[in-house]
Amino acid sequence: MPEDGGWQPGHFSARVGEPLQLRLTADDMVHGFAVGRHDSPEVEVRPGQVSELTLDFDEPGTYTYTCTRWCGSDHWRMRGTIEVRGGERDAEPAGTPPYVELGLDIDAPHSAAVVPAVTPSAARGERLNAALPQELLTRRTYMEMSPTGVWLALRSHPALQPLGDTELWDAVAALWRLNTTPEALALGETLYSRNCAACHGGSGAGDGVFAQAAGGMDGMRGHAVEAPTDFTDPALLGASNALLQGKILRGGMGTGMPAWGAVLTDEELQALRD
Repeated sequence: MPEDGGWQPGHFSARVGEPLQLRLTADDMVHGFAVGRHDSPEVEVRPGQVSELTLDFDEPGTYTYTCTRWCGSDHWRMRGTIEVRGGERDAEPAGTPPYVELGLDIDAPHSAAVVPAVTPSAARGERLNAALPQELLTRRTYMEMSPTGVWLALRSHPALQPLGDTELWDAVAALWRLNTTPEALALGETLYSRNCAACHGGSGAGDGVFAQAAGGMDGMRGHAVEAPTDFTDPALLGASNALLQGKILRGGMGTGMPAWGAVLTDEELQALRD
């Protein structure tokens, strides 16, 4: 139960190559059980019923299990860990997150100094690619610079002075589209709907079903809570993708937003960020 601290037990151990058998039940409502960064299926957990699941681990490490059903404002409490020992790790350790490499303070304000007057169009912006400085049309730019930062760089470039402000915003939108794919966008939409929309809203306006409860409370059981971010606010164009990825990875640190770095795969994190 979320109000009683989530899963009980909240932490246990297993060994590589030895099946771990779980029997799950709920005391209050329907929950979902899933292990992050693991290929086991999600299991529905119903009150008064027992769901059984067998987990097999090929690599050692700490695995985080979560509730996959939005079960109230204490949903963030529904997490636990499985410490898997034995065996050898096949994959390389995860690299340093971009926000750490860049020395970004992801808790500092990052409001945009300039915002577009009209909604930018990536389709229009793609026609301008040939005229843009190629050093700005890179994955590194996409990760390290904010949309406003890229716009300011374009606006100050001598060769682009004849272009209007709206045209340059269109070029920025085209750069963002260039660095993703329809498949990644579809995956990101699914992940957002499943994990984020209950607080941030279906359209990202910060008006999800739990937004009012979060914004109207100073804290939930010792956990400080802020109203969910409105992603439709143009001021967020001052945030780089490295910063946004850091927010998703680490969580909101006192805002009520949980960390997703131990739950989502690298591919899922990138899709959700994009």
